[in-house]
Amino acid sequence: MRQLNRLNQYQRLWQVSSGEDQHVSVASLASDCCCSERHMRTLLSQMQAAGWLHWQSQSGRGKRGTLQFLRTPESLRQEMMEAALRTGQQHSALALAQLAPDELRALLNPFLGGSWQNDTPTLRIPYYRPLEPLYPGFLPGRAEQHLAGQIFSGLTRFMNDSALPKGDLAHHWDVSEDKLCWRFHIRPTLHWHNGDVVDTRQLAQRFMLLLDLPALRTLFASVKSVDATHSHCLTFRLYYPDFWLAHRLASYACVLAHPQLPMVGTGPFKLVSFSKELVRLESHEQYHLNHPFLNAVEYWITPLLFEQDLGTSCRHPVQIAIGEADDLARLKTVSNSTSLGFCYLAQRAGSTLSPAQSRRLVQIIHQTTLLQTLPLDEDLIAPSKALIPGWDMPQWAHQETVPLPPALTLVYHLPVELHTMAQQLQRYLATLGCELTVIFHDAKTWEGCEALGWADLMMGDRLIGEAPEYSLEQWLRCDSLWPNVLNASQFAHLQTTLDAVQSLPDEQTRMTALQEVFNQLMNEAILTPLFNYQYRISAPPGVEGIQLNTRGWFDFTEAWLPPPMR
Repeated sequence: MRQLNRLNQYQRLWQVSSGEDQHVSVASLASDCCCSERHMRTLLSQMQAAGWLHWQSQSGRGKRGTLQFLRTPESLRQEMMEAALRTGQQHSALALAQLAPDELRALLNPFLGGSWQNDTPTLRIPYYRPLEPLYPGFLPGRAEQHLAGQIFSGLTRFMNDSALPKGDLAHHWDVSEDKLCWRFHIRPTLHWHNGDVVDTRQLAQRFMLLLDLPALRTLFASVKSVDATHSHCLTFRLYYPDFWLAHRLASYACVLAHPQLPMVGTGPFKLVSFSKELVRLESHEQYHLNHPFLNAVEYWITPLLFEQDLGTSCRHPVQIAIGEADDLARLKTVSNSTSLGFCYLAQRAGSTLSPAQSRRLVQIIHQTTLLQTLPLDEDLIAPSKALIPGWDMPQWAHQETVPLPPALTLVYHLPVELHTMAQQLQRYLATLGCELTVIFHDAKTWEGCEALGWADLMMGDRLIGEAPEYSLEQWLRCDSLWPNVLNASQFAHLQTTLDAVQSLPDEQTRMTALQEVFNQLMNEAILTPLFNYQYRISAPPGVEGIQLNTRGWFDFTEAWLPPPMR
């Protein structure tokens, strides 16, 4: 990129005198810029013609000329970035911003938030880490889960106004009398992001590819076959009834990409750029539901410095700023809520701890000041005694006289707040004569965690989707936590119980039965909620339609920018 190279050369010239006038030879300037004297003369001529500097040469080899700087490198860089953004050259803009993270965030500040470019509304969101690839199936990060739902569609979809699934690629569906045949009636005007018409056989093919993933095969254990029985009908045949099926198909993990092009979907936004510096979405003109008002959404990745001993993904920013968060005068809170997702403590069934000791450990956490005195940012977490509203922890008799074992082992994964929680618990138990060994698993899930197979205690984070009860059922079925926390017979009994629960056709009866499963886990102190997060989104004036969803993000199809006044 010639423009960037020229700017970098200009910055080298500037740095020699910090922008002060110089009396210098061409040979010296060429040395500073690591180029030939001939090329240096060409650069000076070009920079002078562009109005960056004034160069008055002196005749004679080795004579010193006068160099006067007219523009700062920062003002030129910002001007070039603005021109690149105005013409839709996002990667050129990022190439121009080759700075350290703190400097980069300052330089990007004027471009973040909402703006109209070439009469199209664009929303730019600063983000603290590179986004992970959107591979099929379960994704560990909230941002990735949300992004999958914006790019891809499922047969069904959760809408913000209902916890029950609605039609998405399928306009509607019906169920046979024996409850073993579900027919999803596919909309007739669907298009992939590349413009191709959607063939129902492609949807069946993609779904069968999803079933090659062990976790999704477990989730859809009831499914015998999936066939395109008509050009606009996808038929699921089951081994046994599953009244969570429409919920499962609405999960972000079950969205359907093009079978040959895994990053091509049918959602409201298409993916046009995905790199460690920039992720750009553009609206899908042939989207089958409400068309988004925004033309583009961009994630500008400006990594912050992390605590090195906790890896590179330990920050958990549940409070999103659309625009530079430090510009408090310009940003305002537009939506906030307490997350349904929670951090939890799990205790291995039949481990070192007796039932009474397990209950005492729970009481230490919830009936002392341990949770309330965690050294965390104000208004970041909210201690919780319920998994989800109405699913409360049991009340036990006080267990103060029950001695704890002399030693326990705790393993935990991200987010970083659990690091603080582990340290706090370790110090408190030491005062009671119990040595707690803590092991950090540097990931957002239990995948690949060897200590999960033998530790006494586990702490993790459970994200909750749009349908809280169903999200918890999915957690019991698919998370590697449960076959490690429970022994073989207990886990087999749990799966049998879940199969019985999913066969209940009445929604409320099914949820009540599922609640009983979790009540038993909490009553045995196998599972205990710790705290929820306080979600918050801040945005500059003029960014409208933002409402937090259950993942702490907002539906990009509902955000909009007022047209500029002319």
